[in-house]
Amino acid sequence: MNVSRKIRIPLIRRSFPGLWLILLLFLPVGAEREAPGILGLLGVVPSARSVDYVTRQGEFQLHTLLTEQRHPLTMDLSATVKSDTVAGLKMLLEVDRDISRRIEELAARPGPIEAAVSAVERAISRKRKIYIYGCGATGRLAKQMESSLWRPFWKEAKRKAAWGKIEAIISGNIEEALIGEMTGADRALISSLEGFEDLQLIGRLQLAERGVRKGDAVFCITEGGETSSVIGSVLAALDLYRNPGPSALGEARKHLFFIYNNPDLVLLPFARSRAVIENEGITKINLATGPQAITGSTRMQAATIETFVMGVVLEEGIARVLKRILSPSELDEFGISSGQTLSQRLRSFIPLQRATEQSAGLIARLTDLESAAYAMDKRSTYFASRALVTVFIDSTERSPTFRLVPLDPTTDPVRRCWIQVWTPAASGADAWTLFLKRPFRGMDPALYSAPFSRIQDPFLREAALRSLARAGNDQQSLYDFSFAQFNKTHRSPEENDVGVTILLDDEIAEAAAPDSSFRRWFEFCRERRVRPATVAVRAAQPGQKPPLTLGTTECPPVMVLLEVPFQDDFLTLRRQVALKMVLNAHSTAVMAKLGRVVGNTMVFVSPSNLKLIGRATELIRNHVNDVLGKAEWRARFGRTPLISYREANAVLFDAVDFLNDGRHAGETAEVALSIIRILEARKRNSRVAWEDALTLFRRLGLEVYLSTVTTSFPN
Repeated sequence: MNVSRKIRIPLIRRSFPGLWLILLLFLPVGAEREAPGILGLLGVVPSARSVDYVTRQGEFQLHTLLTEQRHPLTMDLSATVKSDTVAGLKMLLEVDRDISRRIEELAARPGPIEAAVSAVERAISRKRKIYIYGCGATGRLAKQMESSLWRPFWKEAKRKAAWGKIEAIISGNIEEALIGEMTGADRALISSLEGFEDLQLIGRLQLAERGVRKGDAVFCITEGGETSSVIGSVLAALDLYRNPGPSALGEARKHLFFIYNNPDLVLLPFARSRAVIENEGITKINLATGPQAITGSTRMQAATIETFVMGVVLEEGIARVLKRILSPSELDEFGISSGQTLSQRLRSFIPLQRATEQSAGLIARLTDLESAAYAMDKRSTYFASRALVTVFIDSTERSPTFRLVPLDPTTDPVRRCWIQVWTPAASGADAWTLFLKRPFRGMDPALYSAPFSRIQDPFLREAALRSLARAGNDQQSLYDFSFAQFNKTHRSPEENDVGVTILLDDEIAEAAAPDSSFRRWFEFCRERRVRPATVAVRAAQPGQKPPLTLGTTECPPVMVLLEVPFQDDFLTLRRQVALKMVLNAHSTAVMAKLGRVVGNTMVFVSPSNLKLIGRATELIRNHVNDVLGKAEWRARFGRTPLISYREANAVLFDAVDFLNDGRHAGETAEVALSIIRILEARKRNSRVAWEDALTLFRRLGLEVYLSTVTTSFPN
């Protein structure tokens, strides 16, 4: 009878237990054996939340998205960067070539981007609003468009001799025309607010609070193409065009834009994405570049291309308006070339990316310096003025990406965050003004609390109401990043901490002046024996001299100089994007060197919202099944059943409960612990307690554990 071993072995075991033990000794190594389910082996019963997530929240199980896949170029990033920092950085920066390839395609067929430029041009000319909305990284992008690009340009424009001609045509209050908003408002710049991202409701309410009307230009940006709050915002804008006829849809399409980074085919199975992608009243701009350098970390390539393209849309829209008003010589005074086309502006990213990739050797010195400081329980302080928003975004996004403590509030008696950002301001309030170029904007509880209380899902309702209490205008006073007395006294960098100065353009020369705030910062660091480093970005000029060496001869600083090879950069877009790519690669490499990345996966992800729960689940399943499928594992332990998504999710929620029981304060490794516990149980073929998994994690870390699990038992 032709019966497989998989069927015969259980029959023998049940009928002849003694014979089963004898046969087991003579089975070839690697023979297939039936193993109990992993949940039974671990004694894990799926919690109500896990059952609910697996059965009812399929719309947030996003492991099919292209941005959630592993990039083939960085599969061995964590091991590479630990042995060779330059090689690891080159790996990260090489992935940005995917952006260049996509940019070239867009420049060849710029139709949707041309429509977006026309919308900006009309909004400026007709004195309408430009509303840019995002969540997480794209929300910070929206803030950057307003605070780093738009407001500084128009403030400077008002000082030009030609301003009178401009003011006669467009609004004299043009600085206020662009609103950059994010899910959770300005407080969300510090850290994400749990529960908000998963609600279309909040996107609708924020659009209404900012007074967006029919005829305004609306840009809703989501890296994944599935973020609920962003989708809610663009659908609310579409509701302003209530006439369902084709003319109304055509009018809406001229004003409403949805910008995203996944192929339509992988998004269409999700109902909320489909409601936008298949809607004829919304213009879609698909910027998909492929997997991210770090799996799912859309702060990198996805946010970079979105920042650049949205910036080009603003840049070209402004240029077209001013070309109708000013003479060529007056345009030159504004730094605007009358001959640049939209496609040329887009293609300017390609040499920018090349220049950034070539800086890997310089960046490596900064990466080694900062990672060594953290390894010795030291910290870093970044000091910036014109580049403040870009620096602030990178520093705050390290927290959710690598599960670090967020920026310290002023109420904390001691520093806990690894990094802080300072700027030359006299007070915390002044620092916020320097940052935002406007007053702080929180969420008004009077507008949001009643709608939130009617949310049907109890988990989302409770999370949203909790977060609302931390999103008001009162939050401004809790965060101080000024170079003022409070920080000098209570948050001062200490000996062997790292002090990183970020300079943009003429700040490089200014830093050498004896009365500059940068010079005072250098002296402050020298007095406290802080280890200095400098990152400087400027537009390339023929025959330009290198910047002065900054710091002291006893401890010369690490110096990273990046020259941007494009002159028509009147919004400083390319300099800010170049700095973004440098800092993203640097901070990612630092975290990889410190074990916060395994391969190219961010295994310290926080399962704090529905999307991240799905990401954490998939990380557990992938890493466990990768080990179980290895030939070394099969040779030693036999063929072991792979785990399912349902099983991985049940173990994840069990890990969350374990770490939230009050006895493990500060532990943030649900994914790593789940992987270790499952594999240890399979190795031993017996139950393994969470405490045992935690002991292994603390002693080895996940990457070392995975490297030894198929060759030896960790002792």
